Amino acid sequence: MEIRGERECKSCGRQWSYFETGSVSCPHCGSMKSVGVGDRERHTSSAATLDLSPHRAAVSDTSIRDAAPELKADLRDYIRQVGFIHGGELRPLDDETLVAYELLHAVDVVARSNRPTDDEQLYVLDLLRGVDTGDRPAPGEVPDSLADARGLAYADAVDDYRRDLSVWLDDHPNPEVRTTLGTLSNYVKRAEALDGAMPLDESETLVLATRDIYTSIVDDDLDALASARDRLASLL
Repeated sequence: MEIRGERECKSCGRQWSYFETGSVSCPHCGSMKSVGVGDRERHTSSAATLDLSPHRAAVSDTSIRDAAPELKADLRDYIRQVGFIHGGELRPLDDETLVAYELLHAVDVVARSNRPTDDEQLYVLDLLRGVDTGDRPAPGEVPDSLADARGLAYADAVDDYRRDLSVWLDDHPNPEVRTTLGTLSNYVKRAEALDGAMPLDESETLVLATRDIYTSIVDDDLDALASARDRLASLL
């Protein structure tokens, strides 16, 4: 949506950035009476933060299965608020976002398992510890039984990023990027149809191609766009 990023309080006259606070209430006096000022900008991100420290404490006291319902609810709420356009500026697909998506799927797998293995549980704990800082495990660290969870999580994350990028391109037309984005969409659909059942290096390729597309835009780098196309072609 397009919104006015600056707001002015009718009570105290102070101004603040809605893009930073995500709230129409004045951060200075608390008044709910404010008005948008300045130009409208495309904006899909929110000021939401992800603090999973209560869930880390819950897991240490109980089990992943017991902690899963509330943990998944918080992760879903966070993911629903994730956006990649901030005040008209395109942002990258970062590791914190990828870990959050993966944690949601991995927790679901472990919670539904009758006998989760030690490797599965330790991996979920690693994700839970690293999500706040974007500490994304390398493909070689993913247990085989959770490979599909990563594949589906990355496909979901890339698809959400693709949607925002497509919106951003409406305001900043680029036919070459648009064409490459269409190719990326086809591979994402295939990954989702397979429920993430794909080699780990292929799910990693989707992420790297997405990041190449971002680099090609912000740096006006044709080599990065060519790299994205080469990565996607390797998935044939």
